[in-house]
Amino acid sequence: MEINEKKQKKEQQALIIRKYQQYLKLEKSLSPNTLEAYLTDLDKLLSFLTLEGINILDVCLADLQRFAAGLHDIGIHPRSQARILSGIKSFFRFLIMADYLEADPSELLESPNIGLKLPEVLTVEEIDRIIATVDRSKAEGQRNRAILETLYSCGLRVSELVNLKLSDLYFDEGFIKVEGKGNKQRLIPISPRAINEIKLYFTDRNQIEVKSGHEDFVFISLRRGKRLSRIMIFHMIKELAQQASITKNISPHTFRHSFATHLLEGGANLRAIQCMLGHESIATTEIYTHIDRNVLRSEIIEHHPRNIKYRKEKESLFH
Repeated sequence: MEINEKKQKKEQQALIIRKYQQYLKLEKSLSPNTLEAYLTDLDKLLSFLTLEGINILDVCLADLQRFAAGLHDIGIHPRSQARILSGIKSFFRFLIMADYLEADPSELLESPNIGLKLPEVLTVEEIDRIIATVDRSKAEGQRNRAILETLYSCGLRVSELVNLKLSDLYFDEGFIKVEGKGNKQRLIPISPRAINEIKLYFTDRNQIEVKSGHEDFVFISLRRGKRLSRIMIFHMIKELAQQASITKNISPHTFRHSFATHLLEGGANLRAIQCMLGHESIATTEIYTHIDRNVLRSEIIEHHPRNIKYRKEKESLFH
């Protein structure tokens, strides 16, 4: 009985989306690009609701506020937040007009203040340029390459990166363990590309005379034999961005912020991204406990732009 009910609700939702698509195309006369943007933004909400087990016709204001808080939580630019929420409001207005709903749950949903200043976001192409700037012929080249791939692959805070330990690497399972704010530990999916870069760096790391007490840290200073400091990572990224002719004001956090933005744009689930970042806001207190780790990993690995590129590169080698 329950399976049939779920199937019916799924079919009903698909029918509603088709009708909404026709409405946007025929009655609103939207261009193909604008139409696609509306549906893509709506899809972000639908993915969120699916994971929460909420039917589209049972949505209340609190659900939408949690979704909106999640967008802010992962650092999506206020302008993009406003655009997504505007598209969602349009959808609920359609549901009222088409007699699917009597009251509009999005009516009191507030849009963000556009004036808010958020960190810069790098494009996928800019991140590729920075990573490509690393000179592998230099002693620290492979290490720096591994650092950038790990930062962008896992969306780490700089403190989490410099404190990453060899004993926290679970490469066979495709995860790393990090300790975030408040000493909270979490497992993060790591991409095959980042794993490969770290393994290549281990060849160089094995040549370093590591100081006592620093043996378990992954990223080590070649000269000092100690774990890298946050300042060293800041300097390295500034220098590489300059070499790549990128004028944006960037820091290690820019990679984390870009990671979240690119994943959301690529269709990854908002909850999965929040889980990866180790975010916990008042609006999302009971989250993640029911997300299967393998589902989380596939969400991130499949939608990350560097992973998509890596898969294509590997496929081309065999064709």
